Amino acid sequence: MRDHRDAKSMAKALREALAARAVTITHSEALEIVAGQFGLANWNILSAAIDADDRPGDAIAFEQAVPIVRIFDVAKAHEFYLGFLGFVVDWEHRYGENFPLYTQVSRGGLRLHLSEHAGDATPGGNMVVYMRGIRALHAELTAKNYRYMKPGLDRTDDRLELAVVDPFNNRIRFMERLRA
Repeated sequence: MRDHRDAKSMAKALREALAARAVTITHSEALEIVAGQFGLANWNILSAAIDADDRPGDAIAFEQAVPIVRIFDVAKAHEFYLGFLGFVVDWEHRYGENFPLYTQVSRGGLRLHLSEHAGDATPGGNMVVYMRGIRALHAELTAKNYRYMKPGLDRTDDRLELAVVDPFNNRIRFMERLRA
């Protein structure tokens, strides 16, 4: 019998079953559905439960850092984060009409908060995101032929690195550790 630790394989099986019926959903959407099947509000809560099972006995456990990224133009942010990097919008918030946007985007377990609010972050930030599948990400981004960004894939010591810079000069350095 499967349990919550099988969530990723369950999401993959769900996507394959739906694809056989000509229904396409993203991996993130499949993970959200699987989380709902376990009675949880979203994938992030289920992911934390999986991680907790992997760390028995820890008195202190950090879940996930969610960087706040300063943006100035929603259309440009969507073109970059949704169109180019393949994130999806999880939610958006504004205090009212004609107020700055605060939104969460996610992909493959990575969540970012994008904010037009002046006090939330400083443009020109830099973050490192450790991941698996960096070669596939590089191939995906290269195939999009995005006019403003042609990222390379660099090997440095024991890791591969793919760096991108958003339209607001925020840098994301995707890194994958190479196995010895």
